[in-house]
Amino acid sequence: MRHTCRGTINLATANITVEDSCNFIISNGGAQTYHLKASSEVERQRWVTALELAKAKAVKMLAESDESDNEESVSQTDKTELQNTLRTLSSKVEDLSTCNDLIAKHGTALQRSLSELETLKLPAESNEKIKQVNERATLFRITSNAMINACRDFLMLAQTHSKKWQKSLQYERDQRIRLEETLEQLAKQHNHLERAFRGATVLPASAPRSGGSAKDECCPGKGDLSDEDDDNEFFDAPEIITVPESMGHKRTGSNISGASSDLSLDEQYKHQPEDTKKEKRTRIPNKPNYSLNLWSIMKNCIGKELSKIPMPVNFNEPLSMLQRLTEDLEYHELLDRAAKCESSLEQLCYVAAFTVSSYSTTVFRTSKPFNPLLGETFELDRLEENGYRSLCEQVSHHPPAAAHHAHSKHGWTLRQEIKITSKFRGKYISIMPLGTIHCIFHSSGNHYTWKKVTTTVHNIIVGKLWIDQSGEIEIINHKTGDKCNLKFVPYSYFSRDVARKVTGEVTDPSGKVHFVLLGTWDEKMDCFKVLPGSGENGAEGRQRAEESQVLLWKRNPLPKNAENMYYFSELALTLNALESGTAPTDSRLRPDQRLMENGRWDEANAEKQRLEEKQRISRKKREAEAMKATEDGTPYDPYKALWFERKKDPVTKELAHVYRGGYWESKEKQDWSSCPDIF
Repeated sequence: MRHTCRGTINLATANITVEDSCNFIISNGGAQTYHLKASSEVERQRWVTALELAKAKAVKMLAESDESDNEESVSQTDKTELQNTLRTLSSKVEDLSTCNDLIAKHGTALQRSLSELETLKLPAESNEKIKQVNERATLFRITSNAMINACRDFLMLAQTHSKKWQKSLQYERDQRIRLEETLEQLAKQHNHLERAFRGATVLPASAPRSGGSAKDECCPGKGDLSDEDDDNEFFDAPEIITVPESMGHKRTGSNISGASSDLSLDEQYKHQPEDTKKEKRTRIPNKPNYSLNLWSIMKNCIGKELSKIPMPVNFNEPLSMLQRLTEDLEYHELLDRAAKCESSLEQLCYVAAFTVSSYSTTVFRTSKPFNPLLGETFELDRLEENGYRSLCEQVSHHPPAAAHHAHSKHGWTLRQEIKITSKFRGKYISIMPLGTIHCIFHSSGNHYTWKKVTTTVHNIIVGKLWIDQSGEIEIINHKTGDKCNLKFVPYSYFSRDVARKVTGEVTDPSGKVHFVLLGTWDEKMDCFKVLPGSGENGAEGRQRAEESQVLLWKRNPLPKNAENMYYFSELALTLNALESGTAPTDSRLRPDQRLMENGRWDEANAEKQRLEEKQRISRKKREAEAMKATEDGTPYDPYKALWFERKKDPVTKELAHVYRGGYWESKEKQDWSSCPDIF
């Protein structure tokens, strides 16, 4: 009978939990979960202990590999190191050979002594013992000889293949260097052609305007400059933009109108550390125009986990991943409407629209958010204005995972734990969110779950960055069995279809389609009732009752001058505004993020390195404590989130972090004594 592997779980990120006397669970946080059963409680404990030891070693090896990822290997160094290794192996084998000779010599002497003892007149019992010792000494000598021979064979094999290994390594290294040089040259040529094209098309068009007023000339100039800045922001390697001394780290008003108002805005940030609940801010300091060569940083990161690559703030936007997660609530009114629906199928349509709306803020947002520190939190209290409260906490660092809980007085609760995995593939970055989103409506008890699709950032090396969403989402109502299947169509140059298209079908438990959803993830979603007896030809082939069309959702327009403010929406502009009474771990208080928002990027980079080093020291301290506890056999409590607890979800059977309560009560009392010092 042939056996095949059912899958693997990385021990470094695995969670090992005991279920009962004989059963235990190994999980990677949601995607894979294995339930294992031992023959007895003793056998189960042996397995769990062995797995914990292996996990500790895997974590240590992972940390060592992370620290060595940034070191560049040099050809000559590799050769020298390999030769030194072979020389060391040869020396060790010689030592073993010397030891073998000594063992053989002493073993022979021992056997001679034992033989002499056998000739003496001793009791029969003593002779039997001497004979057994003699046999064991002989076996020991044979075993040591076999070990020496095996070591010698290994050394000869290593010496035989060393030249072949060196040649293969050198070939791969040369190929990589040639590829890097080719891509860098291609990026420079593309940038040169782009500049030449702009010079040929934009300048003649603006020539007739020279007789107009200065104000007329400023507007098109600003548009052209902002477009050019978007392209050259990361990739303009040949040129360096110098910043005047008077500017310092703050943005300048030379390329935008209203410089004086910007200066007063800076003063506002200095002297007004709080943002009132009634008046939310409508702008942030403009994004500085700094040049940076992306390829010089990213060329050594191909194939690596993006969250483990140290990146300067130049690639970031002044928001953390916790704040980006909170942006899912921008169109919370869709859930408010869904809570009022009497029909579960109609309610599902609004939940589907809410799911799609969470991607609308990503269409122009090509900068990455800050990776939250372990234990970092973010609250959004909109109970008075919009009827909901939201709390996020970073519950894991490797892999990065954030837990989110939002509760509305309009009758719904939203919770999720999202783990972000990302890979840099050379031309694009793939971002895969793992984890399940739950939405529960209080009055009906309807419980919906779904997962997010893959986000892809294209043109990392050459061209203008653009984002696409692709994949399928299945939204399930676990109470009624209703389902909605959404398909995010990937962009294609050869397709005549509308870009960023989303289609969907809402079905009852029997599979009958009741509603068809059509739209785009960056603009709007429409809903149509399906006529009875229509064909089974997909979402667009079914006969729709056009008169039943309902606009479920439409994207809000971006604020004025959004292109100068990281393309933030109205909600995003308010998220990093300082508020009184928040926890000391709140993202608003993160110093590197605040410095970046105020345009002081050099200081932000230095502060970011300090915070990452502080977190690295804390992580190594926890790992050392865990290793010591494992070796001593003493119980060790791993890191636990402060406001969320990890438990098995009764609906999905997945292990996830669920809000344990207590945050808003602590805020009311202003008792933050349990919060860690992370900043």
